[in-house]
Amino acid sequence: MAMSGSDDNNGDSDNAGAGVGDDGDGRARRRGKFSAGALLTSLAATLLWCVLFTAFVPQPSAVAGAQLYTNTFAVRLHGGVRDGTGHVDEEVAHRVAKRAGNGFENIGKIRGTKDEFQFVHHGLPKIRGRRSLPSVLLLKKDPSVKSVHQQPGFKRVKRGYKPYIPSLYLNRDEFIASQYREYPVKPIEIDDDLDRYGKLPMDPLFKEQWYLRNTGQNGGKPKLDLNVRAAWAQGVSGKNVTTAIMDDGVDYTHEDLKYNYNARASYDFSSNDPFPYPRYTDDWFNSHGTRCAGEVAAARDNGVCGTGVAYDSKIAGIRMLDQPYMTDLIEANSMGHEPDLIDIYSASWGPTDDGRTVDGPRNATMRAIVRGVNEGRRGKGNIYVWASGDGGEADDCNCDGYAASMWTISINSAINDGQNAHYDESCSSTLASTFSNGAKDPNTGVATTDLYGKCTKSHSGTSAAAPEAAGVFALALEANPDLTWRDIQHLTVLTSKRNSLFDAKRRFQWTMNGVGLEFNHLFGFGVLDAGGMVSLARQWHTVPARYHCQGGSHTNIRKFTTKTGIILKLNTDACRDTDTHVKYLEHVQAVITLNATRRGDVELFLTSPMGTRSMILSRRPNDDDRRDGFTKWPFMTTHTWGEYPWGEWILEAKFNTPNRFSQQGGTRMNNRQAFRADSTLGANSDMTAKEDGSSADRDSGGEEGEEDEYDTVHTGFLKEWTLMLHGTREPPYSQLPVRDPHSKLAIVKKAHTIAGPDTSASPQKQSAY
Repeated sequence: MAMSGSDDNNGDSDNAGAGVGDDGDGRARRRGKFSAGALLTSLAATLLWCVLFTAFVPQPSAVAGAQLYTNTFAVRLHGGVRDGTGHVDEEVAHRVAKRAGNGFENIGKIRGTKDEFQFVHHGLPKIRGRRSLPSVLLLKKDPSVKSVHQQPGFKRVKRGYKPYIPSLYLNRDEFIASQYREYPVKPIEIDDDLDRYGKLPMDPLFKEQWYLRNTGQNGGKPKLDLNVRAAWAQGVSGKNVTTAIMDDGVDYTHEDLKYNYNARASYDFSSNDPFPYPRYTDDWFNSHGTRCAGEVAAARDNGVCGTGVAYDSKIAGIRMLDQPYMTDLIEANSMGHEPDLIDIYSASWGPTDDGRTVDGPRNATMRAIVRGVNEGRRGKGNIYVWASGDGGEADDCNCDGYAASMWTISINSAINDGQNAHYDESCSSTLASTFSNGAKDPNTGVATTDLYGKCTKSHSGTSAAAPEAAGVFALALEANPDLTWRDIQHLTVLTSKRNSLFDAKRRFQWTMNGVGLEFNHLFGFGVLDAGGMVSLARQWHTVPARYHCQGGSHTNIRKFTTKTGIILKLNTDACRDTDTHVKYLEHVQAVITLNATRRGDVELFLTSPMGTRSMILSRRPNDDDRRDGFTKWPFMTTHTWGEYPWGEWILEAKFNTPNRFSQQGGTRMNNRQAFRADSTLGANSDMTAKEDGSSADRDSGGEEGEEDEYDTVHTGFLKEWTLMLHGTREPPYSQLPVRDPHSKLAIVKKAHTIAGPDTSASPQKQSAY
């Protein structure tokens, strides 16, 4: 049985009862009428998808495995008390809270819902080690209440924050003096591109903003930047586009931000008021959001700090990251706040980047994101931009359910000479990259605004990369306000450039997928090109409707060990002869349930029918979990973008456990190195499997006693693998003219023409490892 669903051009899986047609100019339009059967089918698919995706994330565990609970409650009221619009009136919720007494207060309706409210119990501690059953029962006794859920507390961390260290400075004033100084307003050096791109910004820190214009500052590679001047020269600067900075607040009184601040779209969910100003701390801990805001929308030519990527765009402050523990309701409210006023949501935070956490959005948050891509921007869909993570090579961003979501755009970073930053995580869900710290001087980071009217040159981490991407997307949205959330992802794939990006440790190489798109496991499809994206956005036609297809599944339990990996093969017709046939891929998910005696040593690879091999899980040496494993976790890859999905998909599961020989400085390759040494699966002579997916012995033919190399032989059980295919039935770029025969657009369109849906050619296998 195949599970499938469809959505319109703008929305996704939560879109019930909406179909699309083509009005002849390539833009989608909603069908006015549906048959009852079609409506029920769409509604069933919607409900199934909501259940599936909100069930993927395992419950969080606090310190020492104890669950923590806040004094916040999600309260759902009965439909019998709805007003004429189908919504439960706010006054009804106030009366429920008043009847409950004992310190209950209704904070307000959960964004995007009709009958769910956030209650706070002021008589309870803000965080406690156990659930307050008396409070839950007290609320449930009210006849207007349908359900009550006390909110668990969990940790979310800023990506890239470097704390002020008191031991290095005599006092706070000395710290400030070492980080900030007044920069005189003076012209930048002679500009060779003046005639081509126009005058340079006159802001004092613009010359330090190498990610906007790289002339080789601080040892950087000239012209390795976001190519924003090419976009500005086309007359776009982000006008009429609002980006929400979901963070620890925004200093909206800053001279470089105050005229681009959108107060209507802003809110403080940490304190529940409309003023998201950062809370004061001696160590400037809450400067993070202000720094991110300046990257997007710092004003141009005002003599203050630097210039924003989209310097005429608006920024909204959503303060939601400044409380001891996060809750599902705070996240959901933040991501569902004013979806028709906000175009882009930028997030430079996530689960702890410690290399052992597996976590992601909870139920309400997932619903808010899905609702945003379906309904936000008046149906065109909100764009959610996410920093991929700062866990370095010891972590994998596919274990972060925010960055690995197909509804977000995951952005990694590079430094100014093209190599990856030491803190960059790698994963197959990363779509593209921007920039962070400079190479020669570790303290030369991103120049932007800071608290209390100050400027900084040391903003860093993938925290700095995500707002740069948000700024580029704001430029594209000004160029073409009709772009949908999926259009932005397609534009990102087609216009990002390899440029001079490289893996400093030579772990991951650039390779081409089955339709000629070049990708890298660290950098996705390359560094964003603002000029190229704006140019293509102007001529863009909305991509066709998207469908969801369950390509098949394995449900038999398979055992694998340190010595013996497994290979599973799955043949699919991509839901052919159904209403949701997928012919051209966007995202692919391997939904996996797996347990192992050491989760961090497990590596997973997925190979497409066109031969593209994605590492969907890499070794995480700090992850010693042996209990939780992965439960229906959606490992996602973008590497197969544009490919045909039908045929044989291959999943490989193995342990990469360093043996005694390698730990003692020997030269023999460990499992991961040996595995990557084979460029294709077919060349891997010591890793074979039967068609039924049985295990394969890597040590067959080895020397006697070789099993003693390992201190511990780990065991894993792959319990379930479901292949989810997401893409279009129609060619996505059929109505786009090709103006450059060497562009990615030309390459993909040619591939789609040469290797059509009925091709029987066996594609050459590709591998980035």
